[in-house]
Amino acid sequence: MDDVDKCLEKLKRCELLSQATIKDICTRVIDVLLDESNVCEVDAPVTVVGDVHGQFYDLLEIFQIGGECPDTRYLFLGDYVDRGHFNLETITLLTCLKLRWPDRITLLRGNHESRQITQVYGFYKEVVQKYGSADVWSYFCEVFDYLPLSAIIAGKIFCVHGGLSPAVLSVDQIKLIDRFREPPSEGVFADLLWSDPSDRDGFNLSQRNAGHLFGKDTVERFLHVNGLSTVLRAHQLCMEGYQIHFDGLLATVWSAPNYCYRCGNVASICEIDASLNREFNVFSAAPEDRREVPSGQAKQVPDYFL
Repeated sequence: MDDVDKCLEKLKRCELLSQATIKDICTRVIDVLLDESNVCEVDAPVTVVGDVHGQFYDLLEIFQIGGECPDTRYLFLGDYVDRGHFNLETITLLTCLKLRWPDRITLLRGNHESRQITQVYGFYKEVVQKYGSADVWSYFCEVFDYLPLSAIIAGKIFCVHGGLSPAVLSVDQIKLIDRFREPPSEGVFADLLWSDPSDRDGFNLSQRNAGHLFGKDTVERFLHVNGLSTVLRAHQLCMEGYQIHFDGLLATVWSAPNYCYRCGNVASICEIDASLNREFNVFSAAPEDRREVPSGQAKQVPDYFL
């Protein structure tokens, strides 16, 4: 793994790897991801990270606050790319960490880990600007197709990027999904990546035009059927860094401070100890003296629902 260690040294300085090196890393990490289930089993203690969206220097801040991998076990809930200035460096660093310490870091798929979304919200354009072609983008999109869809911490905490689906009551149903493809626009696969909690009971249509809104009663039923205690998810901007829903049965963790470099929010990581007690460690954006803004990145990418 000496070659991966050298790559990690470069990446932590926000330096690009060669196209050939990235192709090799992506090919190798796919072999690692093939061995993982749609529902990964993750031990505690573990630190859970929400959306990071290409905010590379804030990702480094997470490792400063939560501890470096492999000293700390990490579970990332998806949305590694789009909207940030350093989508490429962010996903490359996380991919190398997964290759180097596969048992110490788990990477789930978010709704932005798709070909369709990344062509609109920044990742595709950034790759073409930095490499002169879309080849590296295609390598990572193939990796995205192998990312697991969910995880369960110590048999009790269900983790997913978005939320629940009206077509799923048992975790075993998630294990049967064919995940090795571009996410569809509807169905269970889409729901896991796109759904959001709601004050209304049951499942209802989402304003995102993808996924569903799901109420407290659906969470209670899902937890009861599967012998789980809580749901931990990401996907929605939280101005305070996290949000507790449904009397503590579900929580949202958001890990991109000052989202899009303009929202003014703080962020958090969720630290879960061996007894499954959780603590949200809130943090602000990395200081100006520890970050860079690349030239030509001032133009904002399109908005949808932040």
